[in-house]
Amino acid sequence: MGAPAAAAGERAHRDKRFPGPLVALAGGATAAAAVLALGAGRVLRKPIAVLGAVVTASAVVVRRAMRAATADPATADPATAADQASPPRSSLRSLLDIVGPHAPRLCLASGLSALCQLTEVALGLFLGWVALVLIKGECAPLLALGLTGASAQLWFLAGAAAVACAAVAGLSYASGTEWRRLGQSVEHDWRNTTYAHVQKLELRRLEGERTTRIASVLTEDVAQLGNFFANSANDVVQLVTSFLVLVPAFLLLAPQIAWIAFLPMPLVAWLSFHHRDRVAADYAVSGEHKSQLHSQLVNSLEAGATVKSFCTEDYEAERIARLSEVSRESTRRTDRSTVRHAETIRACTTASMTGTLLLGGRSVLAGALPFEVFSPLIGLPQQVLLRLTRLGGIVDQYQRTLTAHDRVQHLHGLPTEPVGAEHPVDAHAVKGAVTLDRVVFAYPGRPPVLKDLSLRIAPGRVTGIVGPTGSGKTTVAKLLMRFQDTDSGRVLLDGRDVRDLSRRDLRAAVGFVAQDPFLFDGTVADNIRYGTFDADDEQLVRAARMAEAHPFVEALPDGYDTMIGERGAALSGGQKQRIALARAILKDPPVVVLDEATSAVDNETEAAIQRTLRVFAQNRTLIVIAHRLSTIRNADWIHVLDRGGQVAEQGTHAELLTRDGLYASLWRLQAGEKVA
Repeated sequence: MGAPAAAAGERAHRDKRFPGPLVALAGGATAAAAVLALGAGRVLRKPIAVLGAVVTASAVVVRRAMRAATADPATADPATAADQASPPRSSLRSLLDIVGPHAPRLCLASGLSALCQLTEVALGLFLGWVALVLIKGECAPLLALGLTGASAQLWFLAGAAAVACAAVAGLSYASGTEWRRLGQSVEHDWRNTTYAHVQKLELRRLEGERTTRIASVLTEDVAQLGNFFANSANDVVQLVTSFLVLVPAFLLLAPQIAWIAFLPMPLVAWLSFHHRDRVAADYAVSGEHKSQLHSQLVNSLEAGATVKSFCTEDYEAERIARLSEVSRESTRRTDRSTVRHAETIRACTTASMTGTLLLGGRSVLAGALPFEVFSPLIGLPQQVLLRLTRLGGIVDQYQRTLTAHDRVQHLHGLPTEPVGAEHPVDAHAVKGAVTLDRVVFAYPGRPPVLKDLSLRIAPGRVTGIVGPTGSGKTTVAKLLMRFQDTDSGRVLLDGRDVRDLSRRDLRAAVGFVAQDPFLFDGTVADNIRYGTFDADDEQLVRAARMAEAHPFVEALPDGYDTMIGERGAALSGGQKQRIALARAILKDPPVVVLDEATSAVDNETEAAIQRTLRVFAQNRTLIVIAHRLSTIRNADWIHVLDRGGQVAEQGTHAELLTRDGLYASLWRLQAGEKVA
């Protein structure tokens, strides 16, 4: 907290000390207007003073809005909004953070856009001179070039306009390409870095966040970061360039109509920032509703068998319809506000254009403004005014981008797996002795699963862990793999605390097969090779044979090249377990943990797998977590856990039956015998 808080304080102090470039620019414009007013006639003093007031008012509106945005950060993610310790967000700083190392490309794209806009202004100037030649027979500025005839001037202006058109087209293409490349690079980098960060999150953090929400950040929000620079940023640069060129031009050439041309500036600026503040909450609500709708859609589709078995198709359709209606209404409310804002700006700019033509025309008729000056200026304000109509969309995308950046930053703020001593582990040297020494562990917000648990798993032996549901069997595997860390006590591998070992090396030395294994959308061979990508076909088939997967794989349409769909949808539960088991066998680690890894196979297949596992278990530690006791009846040693995560009994299958305790009770229950 120290460094971010200090940085935030420094930014706030700098904002108070230095009024910012906008106020400085407004002050300079006001001073220049005052000087011009003193030297001008009485007729010009009032318009110039009004223009100075317009610029100053615009700068004040913008400055106050930016200061409010800095002092009162707007967030779209509820988790981010709840973080009261996060420093105030600077909009400019956020945009620069988004661009990151691509600042040179941003400068290049901005330069090309500014040059393109200047060329458009020149094109408008040439077209205005054409009208002047057609009306008056000559254009005075061209006389200095020796072009005295109307025909010669028209040919020159036509050529100049053609060159300007070609330049505008070329510069527009170049700037558009650069902006899109910038947007693509920003999106690519943020997605890669964010996904890499997500892969390093603590498992409990990853499980605590909704998968659909994380996927939305990695797709929609990251795409929004790139889209802003690919589209809206170009409009911002061109709009700013237009104002920086045309305001001085009108001040120098036609100050009496400059004020009416730019009169909407304060109102447009106020409307834009007012709209941004107003829709910030709407975007947050709309985004949350869309996320809920997306999440429910995914859950309903994945639960297709459950939905059909309970005949709840109509219920699910009605639930989606309700969520969709809520999402539609929140989006419609935001869209109405956005459209209303854009049309208000359009009305203001249209009124300004009409006033410019009216007052400028009257000044020309009165002789106060030369037609040679007014004619080329007629079309120039239109470029700015038309771009002003995009300001609503720019502000809209700007707000969406900052909101998306907040969500991405929230994801980046989640803690990764802690890094300890990270001592290396040589998998070939691991003997496989596992010890739990007075381990206490509880999941967040729940009572302890393991209470002072101590047990020893001998190296090179088959050890079974059984017990009723909730006794902490799977938790033991998670602690060994360091998916979780103990609250107190130690988990040792060959006498070394696993918290002192390299996570990557530790997990490379331990194979893990879960009860509900995850299969990727790909071929059977791809899924077996996952994690052991350099295995050849012979090793692949050998592992599949040991897992009793080879017979059914050969029967598939394309054998090992058969596509199995998302999460192995084309396979049965037992087939998926055998594929996952083959994956662990191919990995060939010194320690293997099977967590209900054969619960979905039939008895005959389980017996065959157990026979092959006896061969596979030679010279390695095999930990079998089982609910079905027949799975571990031939284990060298069995630990029986009771609720509360404590060892109730331990011994061989025969010894435990003789004791007539918890294990014997569970055995009789599963065998269908009466329990006393």
